Amino acid sequence: MLDSVHLRRRSILIAVAAIIIAIIVWNIPALDFILYPFRLFVTFIHETAHGLTAIITGGQLINLTVFSNGAGVATTAGGARWLILPAGYLGAALFGAVLFYLTNTVRHTRWISGGLAVMMVIMALTYTDFLSTAWLVGLGFAAALAALAYKGERELNLAVLNFLAVLCALNAVVDLFSLVQYSGASMGEIRNDAAAFSRDIIPLIPPVIWAICWAGLAVLMLVAAIWFSFGRRAKYHIDSAYNSLKDKVN
Repeated sequence: MLDSVHLRRRSILIAVAAIIIAIIVWNIPALDFILYPFRLFVTFIHETAHGLTAIITGGQLINLTVFSNGAGVATTAGGARWLILPAGYLGAALFGAVLFYLTNTVRHTRWISGGLAVMMVIMALTYTDFLSTAWLVGLGFAAALAALAYKGERELNLAVLNFLAVLCALNAVVDLFSLVQYSGASMGEIRNDAAAFSRDIIPLIPPVIWAICWAGLAVLMLVAAIWFSFGRRAKYHIDSAYNSLKDKVN
């Protein structure tokens, strides 16, 4: 039991550290070079969410593209556009929240790293162009995660997976500022999701409102993941301690 409690405390400390580091590094421009490959990973997940939503809603995912500047696009055909457009941010947020929960509740975290590696390989080999940035990002992170699963200690798996989870979960929040600033901008045919959703789905509501709504939902998903990972158990222990003390007093 002592080992279990000790392991739980270490897991919580690692998760908290990952959250703090992710938020700090993402908001310090001087450290952007450290975060660069992880930004590409988040973009890969973001575009994968668009693509999978297209498939789930009856459409097709034709190609995943990740640009070297961190932008990306999922080329799709058919499907429910009103679900595909917000799925990038909300899908990445859901992915991050689920990854955070699994990382902090499943005992053998290596299986999570391995499973994520397999997913990256499948997406890269199926939907990206050979030697493209997306191809390199997918297979590069797959190799790193596979090595982590094979050789990494539990604590290292916890740290890396929590870090990736937080970055994906807060993708919409971090990008909210650029969505607000560039909501009317375009890069060729590549428009940001909020502007496209506002223009094509519900024109009466401006892009900034959708950006804020998506960011709010992303935060709620991460908070829920944290609560179900640690909060319920902490509340249980607090209530148990309180009831025990109450019984002794009575």
